[in-house]
Amino acid sequence: MAVTHRKRRRPISEINVVPYIDVMLVLLVIFMITAPLLTQGVKVDLPQAEAEPLPAEAEDPVVVSVNAAGEFFIDIGEGKDQPVDSETLVMRVAALLKYKPKTPIMLKGDKNVDYGRIMQAMVLIQAGGAPNVGLIAEQPE
Repeated sequence: MAVTHRKRRRPISEINVVPYIDVMLVLLVIFMITAPLLTQGVKVDLPQAEAEPLPAEAEDPVVVSVNAAGEFFIDIGEGKDQPVDSETLVMRVAALLKYKPKTPIMLKGDKNVDYGRIMQAMVLIQAGGAPNVGLIAEQPE
């Protein structure tokens, strides 16, 4: 009696990554198209200044804007594109910093607005409990 040995096939343990690469490329294209559409906010003509950009923070900053008419806007809460009064600005900053104390607060002001209005915005932000207020400017061309 002859004994025949059958070879057992070993299962293939490699992962086919080609479909994952295809999905990744499709997602990349989708994000590249939608990212510019996500930027929203108040139209502010920023002053130009040569300054070093700040290092990237772990948390996204909250931006307070002052438009050419001197109205305040804050990009948290409801009505991000609606002007807020002084008390509302202080309350929103205080509420944000109560729950996320490390959140950076940035201020951007139109270059045509009165400097006193920018200072008033800084005072209101600090009254809300912000230890530091950053200013946003554009790089000169």
